[in-house]
Amino acid sequence: MMSTGDDRDKSRSEELIDEQKSAQGIQKDQDVTQISLSNRGLSRLVDLSQYKKLNYLWLNGNQLRTIDALGENYRLSELYLQDNELVNIKGAMTRLTNLKILMLQNNQLTRLEETITEFKYMQALETLNLSKNPLAQDSEYRYYTIFHVPSLKLLDRREVKKSEREDAAKLYQQDRQALMDTIAFGRRWDAGPPQSMRDSPLKEPLNHVDNRGRMDQELPRQPSELPGRTNRPSLMQYSHFDWSMIPKVEERRLNKGRCLEDNAQIVTVRFR
Repeated sequence: MMSTGDDRDKSRSEELIDEQKSAQGIQKDQDVTQISLSNRGLSRLVDLSQYKKLNYLWLNGNQLRTIDALGENYRLSELYLQDNELVNIKGAMTRLTNLKILMLQNNQLTRLEETITEFKYMQALETLNLSKNPLAQDSEYRYYTIFHVPSLKLLDRREVKKSEREDAAKLYQQDRQALMDTIAFGRRWDAGPPQSMRDSPLKEPLNHVDNRGRMDQELPRQPSELPGRTNRPSLMQYSHFDWSMIPKVEERRLNKGRCLEDNAQIVTVRFR
């Protein structure tokens, strides 16, 4: 249930926006491109969905613990949420796919995987700050973030270097890549078929059907009877990796010291 204080803050945020519109001579919501509600002591916000062309939003320096007012602001390119009391942003930003700058430092975010998942569709996100959050104390925080948000150029005011991208890829891709490198798809099986397959002739003769539908000629049974064929039949081998047996990053992080990859399996199918 929403408290009286929450209602008051929502009304206050709406009043502040109206004041800004009036000061800028803006009459229509569709003409609003930026809103500044910094350092107002707000714990809740009015719904901002009506501002379809909103590009810049300052909400820093408040007392926000959750964000639920940005569901339809697809054009946002810069969002400033630092110095609040955010404990969870799950589901709050997945639609903000045009964000280029996102400031979230000095909040109370603790769940690294859940938080980074919010950014997976932000292919334009170049600047991100999550410093001074509990999740930033995770030993794999920087590499994990760089790997899962590949568009980043600046993380926590530090440039993302090429070497860091490479190290992150090695950390989270090395096992799968190593397995992929050992698999040959559509590879010819040089050893040939098992002896049991070589020695078992076809049980029924194959007959040739001409273009009139008449079966009048028996085809040779053995490869040696065909022109240009050797005595050893070819056998094709197809392999694929059972990805369901590979642990996810979260599982690996929670099971340090255990070699979960030992359960991995390569499934091979051979046929002539």
